[in-house]
Amino acid sequence: MGFGPFLLLAVMEGLVSAAVLALTAVGLSLVFGVMRVVNVAHGAFFMLGALVAWFVAGHVAGPPVWGWLAALVVAPLVVGALAALVDISVLKRLNYEPEAVIVATIGVLYILEQAALMSFGPDARPVAAPFTLRLQLPWFGYSGYKLFVVVAACAVLAGVWLLMARTRFGLLMRATQVDRNTARAFGINVDRVYAGTFALGAALAAVAAVLVVPISQVHYLMGADPLLLAFITVIIGGLGSLRGTLVAALVIGLSDGVISMFWSPTLSKIIATLLVALVLVFRPQGLFGAKA
Repeated sequence: MGFGPFLLLAVMEGLVSAAVLALTAVGLSLVFGVMRVVNVAHGAFFMLGALVAWFVAGHVAGPPVWGWLAALVVAPLVVGALAALVDISVLKRLNYEPEAVIVATIGVLYILEQAALMSFGPDARPVAAPFTLRLQLPWFGYSGYKLFVVVAACAVLAGVWLLMARTRFGLLMRATQVDRNTARAFGINVDRVYAGTFALGAALAAVAAVLVVPISQVHYLMGADPLLLAFITVIIGGLGSLRGTLVAALVIGLSDGVISMFWSPTLSKIIATLLVALVLVFRPQGLFGAKA
């Protein structure tokens, strides 16, 4: 193949990475935007979603698509419920103090990773793709499932936008984001909004994990890279800015695909980290974030 087909392949791989990253980072950005706390356990929720997907898919009889669809429903519900429990039992008791929440979610991260290690072991585990369609382009064949991941991620992100812009819960989230004390004075149950927001952020990470596990494999440490890239994405895009998060995810995903194809995956992460440093120096609020 010439340079053009290689570039096309790199862009397609980058779009898949950007789609999964956008889902993961939007969940992290929602939590910060509404609750003003940093959830370090977000990567562990991603890992747990993948682990639940593997478990559910392996226990549903019939074609792989049935197990995958069941995992797509069950994993976000299980992870979201666990995240709500963490919010109610831990974060609420800390009164959502930013420094205390960071320490607490680090503890949750280690607890979930060690629980996964003790329960399922250190081995990587595959999950069958729901379908094996392969698109034959003039230069190379490409997985139809990977293109489906991009479409599915766009649909979920559109659903998140509709939730935020067109529903009562989205209105309550935005009101709480502006001023939680005023929202509470107007009768809004802020604790319930916080629990729902934390659960939604974790559920989005679980959805991203269910989409990506047929491409990669389930491992108890698999949440580390998504957590790092999600933090990079929300810092570049602007903490709490969904638009900035989506733009940054697209840029990072495409650059990762191109750089990984022609140079090295490690180089792409180095460049992303340097970009974060430049953003923090010259525009601390991020590309689309508002000044304090």
